Amino acid sequence: MMRSLAAAVVALACAGPSAAGEVAINLEGGWADLSNAKKSAEAVFDGASGGATFGAGVRWSVTPSIYVGLGGRYFSKDGERAFVAGPGQPSFGLGHPLSLRLIPVHAHVGWRFRPDSSLVPYVGLGIGLTSYREESTVGDIPEPTISETKFSGLVSGGVEYGRGPVRFGIDLSYSTVPDSLGVGGVSQVYGEDDLGGLTALGRIIFVP
Repeated sequence: MMRSLAAAVVALACAGPSAAGEVAINLEGGWADLSNAKKSAEAVFDGASGGATFGAGVRWSVTPSIYVGLGGRYFSKDGERAFVAGPGQPSFGLGHPLSLRLIPVHAHVGWRFRPDSSLVPYVGLGIGLTSYREESTVGDIPEPTISETKFSGLVSGGVEYGRGPVRFGIDLSYSTVPDSLGVGGVSQVYGEDDLGGLTALGRIIFVP
């Protein structure tokens, strides 16, 4: 009996950091690429289709391996309106400022491999909403602001390191925002209507 009790205590101690009910809060930052609208973004943003992004999230472990969570990010980039004669043709900046802001928010569920290890790979799926806002001016006259919220999906994977109250991780994800307006109007020429893409993040994770 005592041996069984001792074994149970040891097992719980070893599994404690990854036990069911664990809550983790993360801060993250990295690079987001509008790879689903790459040509449009490069035309408007002087050849660059991505930029810095940052965000935060919370995760709750349903079991040591299964988790659910909620997270959001912020992305903004400034460029200029562009003209493109047709697909395959070069783009020309028009000198009129344009700014784009994206705020995706996703609820997600996932699976953590080897949850009792110090190095924990994971994969996840998410659904949510992405708010985007596009503002520009022609001369000194503001153009109508485009502001909409669209359904979006997310596939993610990564790895976390550590077992204490502070941990670190990297995350790679791919998102889709179907039927969203493009950037600067050139997306109609290129036939691009999805403002999702690839994102790479570094994370610091706090486990109270």
